[in-house]
Amino acid sequence: MPLPTQERRLVTAIPGPRSQELQQQRDAALPVGLGMTMPVFVDHAGGGILVDVDGNQIVDLASGIAVTSVGAADPEVARRVSEQVERFTHTCFLVTEYAGFVDVANALNRLTPGDHAKKTALFSTGAEAVENAVKIARVHTGRPAVVVLGHAYHGRSLLTMSMTAKNVPYKEGFGPFAPEVYRAPSPYPFRWPGGPEASGEEALAALKDLVVSQIGAHHVAAIVAEPIQGEGGFIVPPPRYLAGVADFAREHGMVFVADEIQTGLARTGAMFACEHEGVVPDLVTTAKALGGGLPLAAVTGRAEIMDAVPAGGLGGTYAGNPVACAAALGALDTIEKQDLVGRAREIEARVLPRLSALVGPDSVVGEVRGRGAMLALEFVRPGTTEPAPDVAKAVAARCHAEGVLVLVCGTYGNVIRLLPPLVIGDELLDDGLSVLESAIAAENG
Repeated sequence: MPLPTQERRLVTAIPGPRSQELQQQRDAALPVGLGMTMPVFVDHAGGGILVDVDGNQIVDLASGIAVTSVGAADPEVARRVSEQVERFTHTCFLVTEYAGFVDVANALNRLTPGDHAKKTALFSTGAEAVENAVKIARVHTGRPAVVVLGHAYHGRSLLTMSMTAKNVPYKEGFGPFAPEVYRAPSPYPFRWPGGPEASGEEALAALKDLVVSQIGAHHVAAIVAEPIQGEGGFIVPPPRYLAGVADFAREHGMVFVADEIQTGLARTGAMFACEHEGVVPDLVTTAKALGGGLPLAAVTGRAEIMDAVPAGGLGGTYAGNPVACAAALGALDTIEKQDLVGRAREIEARVLPRLSALVGPDSVVGEVRGRGAMLALEFVRPGTTEPAPDVAKAVAARCHAEGVLVLVCGTYGNVIRLLPPLVIGDELLDDGLSVLESAIAAENG
């Protein structure tokens, strides 16, 4: 199918009649626990456009939550997937092997930060990757405890749900949770009690005190952190904070795990977000953009740590599925050949000034932040830092009605995050931003 024309076009109200009909079928067949952001059903997509079943062309500023960084129908991904499907769809790599698994591992060993010897294990989802990183760290260190940050999001499985900070909707009613998970304060500059300048140093001191005085450093297997917090609100850590955490971890024999599931593979204007801080993690988890739209995840790390788990201790029936590996090789090829790292920096340079102009003492926008094509606006009561989740929701609804897909996030539900495909064109991006600006202006009155 040819790429959709790269323009926003509404032929019905959002949602249209066919989407409404399908929504009724969904409501009858699916549990309410499966949430929904924009009630449209997609027929096809590509570049920066989603085309729904009613023919509406919607500007995609979400990328399936940072998954379709190369677009939702990248030709190289589609070609490789088609060829692989014709050969075979599954064998289970733990039963009979195939080259695609090894090729993806070699690519990640090359691309992740650091020039040390590395090894990679593939899985299916981001939560699986984080769980396996913890498993590997526990075996390597012989220790049980895991330290995470406030406002963190790491997944929906039992362990990763325990590691996730936000209660509703991710944890409410699902306890009891996994033991030996401890939470240190997140350096959230916009909301740090001592002010943004003090956030990094004070948060690092609090983490060290938690580990040394309350847990015992000799009990801690790993510190797991997102280099930029995703669901928590696109919180960018202060300079030197991540490096301080990594140094502290190594000083005490702990494994530093960078959860790059949302930030990795060009999204922030570096291949991995840790690179902005000059940090080399012991283990890196990837997913989302890795599979080009197919489910694939990975743990990549120091060879001696990765080799701590004996044969049979890692894996899964679908881990590193051959079709998903083919998609990943296509996505990685596109990311490198089209310099999507550079494109993410161009998107930041184009978008950030327009968003920053929306901040002011009389504005509902309290702060704009992010890196590359991972940008966000935090909504507040004007002149305060009081969260305004109703405003974020209203702005998102206005954008959706005009055919621009944006996502709400944040611990307080008051952040709109922008995750456009890295292949989006400037004209389409500008159009989507204009709709967002108009929606905010309406809320500012």
